[in-house]
Amino acid sequence: MLGKFIQQLRKKNNLTQEFLASELGISRPTYVQIEQGERDLTITEAEKLSSVFGILFEDFRHGKDSAITAEIKKDKIKTKVEKQEIRISIPQKNLEKFKEVLLYVLSKVGGKPNVGETVLYKLLYFIDFDFYEKFEEQLIGATYIKNHYGPTPVEFKVIVDDMVKRGELAKIESKYFNHLQKKYLPVRESDLTKLKDARELRHIDEVIARLGDKNATELSDYSHEDTPWLIAKENQPLDYEAVFYRTPKTSVRNYDEQD
Repeated sequence: MLGKFIQQLRKKNNLTQEFLASELGISRPTYVQIEQGERDLTITEAEKLSSVFGILFEDFRHGKDSAITAEIKKDKIKTKVEKQEIRISIPQKNLEKFKEVLLYVLSKVGGKPNVGETVLYKLLYFIDFDFYEKFEEQLIGATYIKNHYGPTPVEFKVIVDDMVKRGELAKIESKYFNHLQKKYLPVRESDLTKLKDARELRHIDEVIARLGDKNATELSDYSHEDTPWLIAKENQPLDYEAVFYRTPKTSVRNYDEQD
């Protein structure tokens, strides 16, 4: 089946469904239908995919991976994949945007007694993963790993330490119900021009309004019910694609609406 063949090629070349969907000019759910054999490719789409994978069109059409028999095609695929990885990773790892979103969140809830480091981790996680589920796009695109307390952004410590050194954040310690708590307060205003559009700011505000009053235990318990955390291995990154398999408990997208 051609859909299975395409899936094998995608995994072999370490490409995401989102990336190939963007190359074809279709949504990710529509692309998934292709891999599952529920939607046929158009001639134009087949030509695009054969080009992406570096395979002759006729071979691609018949499910033959000609790239494995031609050394020159291996080189072309390697170059193509390297370019794609750069294209994918740069917008997903927008560290400057991370700083501004963090400052904005802290300006809204940083002074609340319940908001320490663990709560910030979870707010950033739901800002990122909820946005991806609703719009199939990255907002910050940080990397979150699975640990006992829930999703943890791996970039957080390096970014925050740098911001403290630059005088952009103040780091303090306080007690919250007899527990020592790390807190951060903004020293400067966030630069909201780093956001892509008003939709991103509206989304951040919605997450803060929904979750900003919860304490660390409540948010950790809630994150433990989320599919990306449930299916991840301990101390391994959470997969953004898993948001499309969320249960009604944590899902934020209305799938009854037309894309």
